[in-house]
Amino acid sequence: MEKKKRIALPLQIFIGLALGIIAGLCFMGAPEIAVDYIKPFGTIFLNLIKFIVVPIVFFSIISGVISMKDIRKVGSIGVKTVVYYLCTTAFAIVIGLVLANLFKGGFPVLEVSNLEYEAKEAPSLMDTIVAIFPSNIIEPFASATMLQVIVASLFFGFGIILAGEKGEAFGKFMESANEVSMKIMSFIIALSPIGVFALITPVVAENGPKILGSLAMVLLVAYIGYILHAVLVYSSTVKLMGGLSPLKFFKGMFPAMMMAFSSSSSVGALPLNIECSEKLGARRDIASFTLPLGATINMDGTAIYQGVCAIFIASCFGISLTLPQQLTIILTATLASIGTAGVPGAGMIMLAMVLQSVGLPVEGIALVAGVDRIFDMGRTTVNITGDAACAIIVTKLEEKKEAKRAG
Repeated sequence: MEKKKRIALPLQIFIGLALGIIAGLCFMGAPEIAVDYIKPFGTIFLNLIKFIVVPIVFFSIISGVISMKDIRKVGSIGVKTVVYYLCTTAFAIVIGLVLANLFKGGFPVLEVSNLEYEAKEAPSLMDTIVAIFPSNIIEPFASATMLQVIVASLFFGFGIILAGEKGEAFGKFMESANEVSMKIMSFIIALSPIGVFALITPVVAENGPKILGSLAMVLLVAYIGYILHAVLVYSSTVKLMGGLSPLKFFKGMFPAMMMAFSSSSSVGALPLNIECSEKLGARRDIASFTLPLGATINMDGTAIYQGVCAIFIASCFGISLTLPQQLTIILTATLASIGTAGVPGAGMIMLAMVLQSVGLPVEGIALVAGVDRIFDMGRTTVNITGDAACAIIVTKLEEKKEAKRAG
């Protein structure tokens, strides 16, 4: 008997997303049903992702470092990755500001009295640097502090290389643990369609009326920015520097993008992003380094959101931002993407920093806080797509470098 052909995972995820939106619209009259009875299954799925993501990052980076056999090579990849992330973030904030300036005449004039928003304080530069280095081995894993997990894995990887023959047995154990983690990840990813359905349904049920409300124009401008950045910046860099067709890139990234859109979590989408990137040609040793780092510090979508919201909040307060002020926003948002790495609610903290940098009232965040989840779905999708583009581009650059050496 011929085996039945299974529906491809990207199509399964898309069906889950579409059904979730339909179900959400049906529950708009009683969103508490979606929140109480459907959302828990989405939470279980996210918990499973969070459960495996730290072992995946830790073991895969160690395996990647071991396979490179050279500490200088890790440094070379690290520099290329950070430079790419900073450049694309700067482009993203420019796109956000340009679009917001073009469309600001259509932004609604909202009531700005009696606003309340408690801005969390962003960590100082030195606090951020200190926080990168873990004080014990357990804490980064228990709290899923990704930058500390990355640093810990790099130290273990370097230690295995430097220990030479004596480190080989430990290195083999780490590679074995990486394979086991990858198999567990594959099993969890197979549950993606159910997870996506359960995550998107309550969001649509709760936010449906708000999307159609007064902030529709601001959301529209942000989403135009997200799409433009993906089409212009990622298509051109992937084509010119990665040698990959943009169409093939976005088609291959579709499952990870759907996951990011429904979960609003870069870390949650990380296992699927690693899988998609590898299928598109990213080397595992490079993907396992650039993607976890990108999930923490690369915030292109968030940068677009900063630009649009800063102009919107300024117009609500009757303030017109000058060119120097907008240049300050570009610089602040670019640096803040690393400065707030790994901090919960980083998007809101970054926006508070951006508003403060140009003297805008931080209370203005309250104007967009109600639909932040809708902004977040789009910006997370952009963020993880940028991470994958970086993995493919760095892989290509490293292959060219190795080919030159061999030649």
